[in-house]
Amino acid sequence: MGLQGGSLSPCLQRDVVWLSALLPYAQGNAVLQRFGYPDIPITTLWEQTQRVGAAWLEHVQAVYVGVERTRWQPATYQPRLRKSVGMDGGMVNVRAEGWKELKVGVIGSLTAPGQLRQEQASRSENLHYTACLGSVDNFSPRLWQLAVQQDVPYAGQVAVTADGAAWIWRLCSDLFPCSTQIVDWYHASQQAATLAQTRFPHDAAAAQGWYQQLKRYLWQGESWKVRQEAQAADLAAPYFEEHQHRMDYPGYRAQGYPVGSGTTESGVKQYKQRLCGSGMRWARAGVDRMIVLRSAAMAGCFDQRWAAA
Repeated sequence: MGLQGGSLSPCLQRDVVWLSALLPYAQGNAVLQRFGYPDIPITTLWEQTQRVGAAWLEHVQAVYVGVERTRWQPATYQPRLRKSVGMDGGMVNVRAEGWKELKVGVIGSLTAPGQLRQEQASRSENLHYTACLGSVDNFSPRLWQLAVQQDVPYAGQVAVTADGAAWIWRLCSDLFPCSTQIVDWYHASQQAATLAQTRFPHDAAAAQGWYQQLKRYLWQGESWKVRQEAQAADLAAPYFEEHQHRMDYPGYRAQGYPVGSGTTESGVKQYKQRLCGSGMRWARAGVDRMIVLRSAAMAGCFDQRWAAA
């Protein structure tokens, strides 16, 4: 994709935009100077990025694939295809609006249990990302579009791993009703730690001992015992009641499904590295444009996306 106007060659335009998707404009400018391009000002990086980002965003919106427009194609079904899906959120500072939630989705390919190395419980690779600044209604079509592109509707096994946010599981039930739903093990453990601290607020040793016991129950897939222990201590445990069916951790491990949402959390951090630097405040349009560029750079498919535009 060559941009009209300006003195940059098409290849240099591509590299300038790619670099701007990775680094703040000032740092990108410093890199270019280091490699012999002292005459490319920061304003040029910004202008090129805005132009390409707007074009890519327009393309994303033009090829929108809604759930209501998706028809099942039996011949496309792949019973051995294994996919992982993750969702989470982070905060971005938007001009005149303050801090707003950036909803992030990550989709990858899961390695079959028999192909994992001995030290691996699961492995998700070929990761692709999407994000949206706004409501669940705004985010849902973006995630579904990525899911269709990555053949998630036709995968024989789909595992969705996330924390306990209600919006995530409502969206999961809507878009991926046949998936295996998994509450992040570390998030569940934190809930157990909160129970222990509530029961023993002034006895750290007792709280730690009870927490370790609750955590063993969870790891063994016996979340009902956590509820039983909490009830015996006259404590409410609604989290474990609501998510009990998402806590079969031994079963998930046996199938090579991820029990932690580290991949998704890493995706959120990668977006925030570009969007949440010191003093950064974005116009909403600027965030939307940067998201599509950053997503391609994070997935390692920027050049392919550029060539196809």
